[in-house]
Amino acid sequence: MSVTAFYERFERHAHGQGIKGHATHYCPGCGHGLAHKYMAEAIDELGIQDRTIAISPVGCSVFLYYYLDVGNTQAAHGRAPVVALGHKLANPEAVVISYQGDGDLAAIGLAETIHTAQVGLPITVIFINNAIYGMTGGQMAPTTLPGQPTTTTPMGRGKLAGQPLRMAELIAQLDGPVYVERVALFNAKQREKAKRAIKKAIRLQAENKGYAFVEVLSECPTHLKLTPLEAEKWVEQNMVPLFPLGVFKDVADSLTEEQIFKPFRPSFDPEKVKRLLSEEDKGEVPRFAPGFPEHIAPDDIALKLAGAGGDGAQTAALLLTRMAINEGLDSTHIPSYGPESRGGTSYADVHIARKEVLSPAAPRPHILVAFNAPSLAKFGPAVVEGGTILYDSSVIPEPPSLNGKVKMYGVPFTEIAVSLGRRVIKNVVALGALQAVTNLFPEETFLTAIRQALASKCAMIPLNEEAFRWGRKAVLEGMEG
Repeated sequence: MSVTAFYERFERHAHGQGIKGHATHYCPGCGHGLAHKYMAEAIDELGIQDRTIAISPVGCSVFLYYYLDVGNTQAAHGRAPVVALGHKLANPEAVVISYQGDGDLAAIGLAETIHTAQVGLPITVIFINNAIYGMTGGQMAPTTLPGQPTTTTPMGRGKLAGQPLRMAELIAQLDGPVYVERVALFNAKQREKAKRAIKKAIRLQAENKGYAFVEVLSECPTHLKLTPLEAEKWVEQNMVPLFPLGVFKDVADSLTEEQIFKPFRPSFDPEKVKRLLSEEDKGEVPRFAPGFPEHIAPDDIALKLAGAGGDGAQTAALLLTRMAINEGLDSTHIPSYGPESRGGTSYADVHIARKEVLSPAAPRPHILVAFNAPSLAKFGPAVVEGGTILYDSSVIPEPPSLNGKVKMYGVPFTEIAVSLGRRVIKNVVALGALQAVTNLFPEETFLTAIRQALASKCAMIPLNEEAFRWGRKAVLEGMEG
């Protein structure tokens, strides 16, 4: 049978030439090849190749995209379920298959696995359980059997290593899934059951029924140090008693009309997103900027705001992101809360792009706002040549010498805020200084975002507006250090 869901040639080996162009990277006797075959056949038989997306994580299945001629995304280790969820929400008509091994799904990805299953949206998870970490060298996995030797348990998995996780049983207890089954590959009868289970799990998603999970007991002859036939016997004699085969949950046929997923068309309209973020129910958010602030950078401006916990760097970063969106630009905010956030430095990265932010991180910012000395020392040297640094001269009386190719402004954020009666508004003082120094956006853009953020605390608006104006005044009247 010709399976069109497979590529005609596998480019990973010898650029798809010769016999190697028809061979996978899996070891002889590995169960991944059969699982791939059943997936591909199901996709063909259901006629869904053009709308299928396969998610492969780190592990033996990392090269799945070389074999399946469908949409493919490679996820970070353990993150395949939430990547699959993202695909489903962005394109609800897609049929999304998360294909994972035991180390990936049941160890580093356990939290993602549980929460995605409980959400219950229609995705299909194919879980390959071979009781070992395969690709990384044969370490103990969450599904390793008691007494089973591995490279990290050479004397066998003992009591101190805990008991194996039975993932099918665990997933079946949740409310979200509609179908959970465990199958095996060690003989023709079991392979036929595995084929049917995989097809059913994919079909239920195509029918919008819900989340389906198939656990496949699979052979790993390499790390078991057995021949393929011996590995099949080992699975049957050793794994099945601990991981019994069968259906653990199947409620797909009893779902009510209300429980069946209704595909929807998500909106990617930036104007709708802008109105949502600006909390405006009606009308347009006013714009005050003449265009993108290209005097700072041509198409994408990176900012970093850093300080100790409670300095307000995160809030200021969110306000800057809101300003950019209000002005019709693309903008992202990504926070970083480290163990040193109290007294050390936590930070937020902001990007403002003319069209689209391609990466939210800002390792080389054009603008740095530092609320304490550790932040200035840590991030100051990373500011791009010609960039701008604003720092709180109330707490950094002697800033370090940098390369001389950046503009540095010391403004007493804390001192001004205290004089106004509220130390916590020093971040708004910083925003005023930032506006005066960089002219990133007009004054009214800043003030509009502040008013929007304080819409539920109207009494705080005048004080924050005053803090903003004092920050500008500190720069314009020459208080920089």
